[in-house]
Amino acid sequence: MIILGVESSCDETAVSLVRNGHEVLANAISSQIKDHANYGGVIPELAAREHLNNVRPTLNEALEKAALKLDDIDGIAVTAQPGLLPALLVGAGFANGLALSLGKKVCGINHLAAHIYGGLIERQDILSNPNAFPLCALLISGGNTQLFIIKKTGDCELVGSTIDDAAGEAFDKAAKILGLPYPGGPIIDRLAKSGDKNKYKFPRSFLPKTRSYSEEHKLNFSFSGVKTSLLNLVKKNWKDGMVPDGDLPDLLASYQDAIVDVLSTKLKMAAESYGARTLLLCGGVACNSAIRERVQKMAIQTAKELVLTPPKYCTDNAAMIAGLGYHYLKDPNFTGDFVEASGRAPIIEKLPVFN
Repeated sequence: MIILGVESSCDETAVSLVRNGHEVLANAISSQIKDHANYGGVIPELAAREHLNNVRPTLNEALEKAALKLDDIDGIAVTAQPGLLPALLVGAGFANGLALSLGKKVCGINHLAAHIYGGLIERQDILSNPNAFPLCALLISGGNTQLFIIKKTGDCELVGSTIDDAAGEAFDKAAKILGLPYPGGPIIDRLAKSGDKNKYKFPRSFLPKTRSYSEEHKLNFSFSGVKTSLLNLVKKNWKDGMVPDGDLPDLLASYQDAIVDVLSTKLKMAAESYGARTLLLCGGVACNSAIRERVQKMAIQTAKELVLTPPKYCTDNAAMIAGLGYHYLKDPNFTGDFVEASGRAPIIEKLPVFN
């Protein structure tokens, strides 16, 4: 069963063709990073316009890569929520129209659920193994930092999330403070590699210790404090807030380490609290080399199976959309006649049973 996936939730126009939920035949992406770089962030209306311009050429590219025709498609999956509504509407409208013209079913996909699946799309050994569950997933992206416990039955529980900035936002805002280009995450990762992470002291926000939170909130995140600490440090130590290039590696390594420390610690806490057998790191920020290295060490120390999402499936892509969509569309009772886009999404409580 070949599923066509469409992704347009933010600034990537992506189209993918995936067979049986895991065999990626084509994964085409048109990025808008350069279009938004001058603004220091994504402009929704600009993103929507570029999606309109790029979606059909990206579809053609995917079909060419897979050596397929539209008639070979068995169903369509598209990101429906959450994301930038103007951008989502383009993808949903395109998918609905295409499904109608081809007489195929169409499925709306939760973008965050797809990020979780993106980490497992090449790990059928995990999906088919009941002993790999419960699975603890840390989803980190520009707009989300969330911890999920997933059971083999597909039941999914959100056990931790950010109360303010997401980890990706903390990186992007740090880059803006320091006058670095957008997006900030990859640049910070690169510069921090040559820095001393112990040079500067940044706060680690472990909420129950620093706020009047009950035990149930111990797995939540907060990154606004470390961001503010960076801003104050820059103002105090460098004239006009201009940090010399030579000081950036140490500063960024120290800042990054504070974020990585919290992420890895909370993942470990969640896994221990819920008896998780497998750890999953997914989402765009999961590309960060320091996070991957720290989580790998933690997994070895705790004897947990670890799934690190391949970088090509960390950032927004349509393979994860098509792959997850397959598990809905293969059900003969699935209606699949229209997808309605929404900027927000309910908390993920259920994923398909992967078999």
